[in-house]
Amino acid sequence: MLRALLTSALLAGLVLLSGCSEGKKSDGVGRYGMLAQGTPEYAAIEFFDHLYHDGNIQETLKLSSPKMARLLKNYKTSRNFQRHVMNLTYQEVEMMVDSGNNKMRSEYSDKASVVIFFTGTDHGEKKEDLRTVNLLKISGDWRVDEIEVDKFM
Repeated sequence: MLRALLTSALLAGLVLLSGCSEGKKSDGVGRYGMLAQGTPEYAAIEFFDHLYHDGNIQETLKLSSPKMARLLKNYKTSRNFQRHVMNLTYQEVEMMVDSGNNKMRSEYSDKASVVIFFTGTDHGEKKEDLRTVNLLKISGDWRVDEIEVDKFM
């Protein structure tokens, strides 16, 4: 009886400890790394991550529709694009997806709209803003097509 109780306690302890092991790391992006690759949200965050954190716009161009790529090329640098098209410059920035009202199934759609919250600093001043990003599915990959300023901010 004591042996069965001890065995049960040992097995329960092993089950609890095995739950503490580190699982496989996700390759997602976003604030908590929870956005799955191949979704419009992932493509939008990756686009802005390259726009705000890379020195050149080559990676940003890969995530753009032909229409957005032409616009990016006209401004030559990501900083110019931030200043003149986005009207949103940051020295440090974090981006999050607003998925509160998202009821669509993106795997069956060719178009998607994603709202991105920007929080960061510019010249020591804290700035918060949001943009609506319209994406198109081109050859199976999501591409940023338009960036809209929120009408209510």
